[in-house]
Amino acid sequence: MANVTLPWLPPLPVELAVEDILKAAVIIVVALLAGRVIRKLIIRKSKETSLKWIINQDTADILFRMFVLGGAIWALYVLGIMNYSIGPTTVGNIAFAAGFFYFTYLIARKSRDYMIEGSGGEPGPDVVIRAKLFYYVLVTIAFFMALSFAGVSAQLSALLAAAGITGIILGFSAQTVVSNFISGVFMYFDKPLQIGDAVKVGDAGGIVEDIRIFSTRIRSWDGTLIRIPNEKLFNSNIVNLMRHPVRRVDIQVGIAYSTDADRAVEIIKEVLDAIPLVLAEPEPAVYISELSDSAVVIAIRAWAPSEKWFDVRTRIVLDVKKALDREGIEIPFPQRVNWFANDLRVRIEEPPEKPEGSGEGT
Repeated sequence: MANVTLPWLPPLPVELAVEDILKAAVIIVVALLAGRVIRKLIIRKSKETSLKWIINQDTADILFRMFVLGGAIWALYVLGIMNYSIGPTTVGNIAFAAGFFYFTYLIARKSRDYMIEGSGGEPGPDVVIRAKLFYYVLVTIAFFMALSFAGVSAQLSALLAAAGITGIILGFSAQTVVSNFISGVFMYFDKPLQIGDAVKVGDAGGIVEDIRIFSTRIRSWDGTLIRIPNEKLFNSNIVNLMRHPVRRVDIQVGIAYSTDADRAVEIIKEVLDAIPLVLAEPEPAVYISELSDSAVVIAIRAWAPSEKWFDVRTRIVLDVKKALDREGIEIPFPQRVNWFANDLRVRIEEPPEKPEGSGEGT
């Protein structure tokens, strides 16, 4: 009997029993039909159940692929091909390991997407990081289990040891990357900010757009993108402008010394009472805080919803200015008083008399 040899396989027989070929064909057809039936049933059921996060089109496709791949592997076993050796393992072990890793990867990816999408609304950074950690952990476990199923884990021990040494060397040269990753994990538990929060980090300020494992992205107030490494972010003073539902507005107004200060305070309180978004509790505070060089400084402290803080502040400034102008209360410019040690003597000279007949003024 003629044999065909391949460089990576032992000789394979050209002729196979007709019974085995027919049996393999039947297995593939049955697996294909069963996969399609299961797929249709799951798609139909997904329209009637509330468990759409697991019974849906994606689940149906994954199960269909599992039936087809399982039938193909079974058919190859019937034909005897899976029993051939490749070094220390067999074709069947490698095929099973590859199929196991492939379907675990699909399940991990879909689970990650379901965890993010099923959170409702805009997913927070804790949901995103939890989903990504679950994905990477499951894929890593599946990879090493696949190596074990393939029967090559022992042969890879030396390679993994060398890779470990190389990893240590690379770790010293990539301390920043590792530090950013660890800082991202710590921030996941600390939760100083969330996507959509208005924050200030050092000189940077804006809206948090994305929180990733190694960096955080902020859209600044002028629309530019700021990428901040997680290590720097974790070690910085983070001012979260929207963590609490209310926020205080602080404004200072200067009035002239000749003005009735009590009347000015009363007018400002009336202005605050007329603005709907100024909260009654905590109660606004208006008081004289300082006697500066050129003005009596009145401090205004009012509380407003955090998301409306800027609108309330601009409204208070405008309405206070209008009210003080309407009441004739002066907001003075900076003034200086010059003192001289000796009295100043000023000489005023009369203009010379004009001669008669000069013709001027005629």
